Parts: sequence; structure tokens; C-alpha cells
Amino acid sequence: MQFQSNLLNTTVVRPTITETTALGAAYLAGLAVGFWKNIDEVQAYWTKEKSFEPYMKDDVRATLQKEWKRAIKAAQAWSEE
Repeated sequence: MQFQSNLLNTTVVRPTITETTALGAAYLAGLAVGFWKNIDEVQAYWTKEKSFEPYMKDDVRATLQKEWKRAIKAAQAWSEE
């Protein structure tokens, strides 16, 4: 998560429960059947475990982003064959 924060140059928040896709589906199902009254009630269950703040230098970030874009192009070339 720290690397993502550094690379994106933004704060990344990790929730206490990291299985957010399954949890979101459960929340929606609970809302649909009336287990929870509204979204505000569901939001009360969400908690943050940790936040990650960026600290990477801009020149290092730029180099890593350039290399990432290069890797994406290479992967796209493989898919064209």
C-alpha cells in the first residue's frame, strides 16, 4: 500500500476488512432486504486500519511511472500475437 501511495502521490487508506468486494455485496444485500435502514447505518461499520502517505521523491516517482508504462506496452504487445 505504501508503494501505491508513493507511486500515485496520494493518500491510500486500507480498511480494517480488506475483502471489500464481498463486504460491499453483503451490505447491498442487507440494504435490499431491510437488514440495515440506510447507507448511513452501513457506513458506521466501515473502519480504517491504516493510512499511507506518499513520501517518494518526484524524480524517483517519474522514473518508476515511466518504467511501468514501458511494462504495460510490452504486455500489450504479447496480447496482440
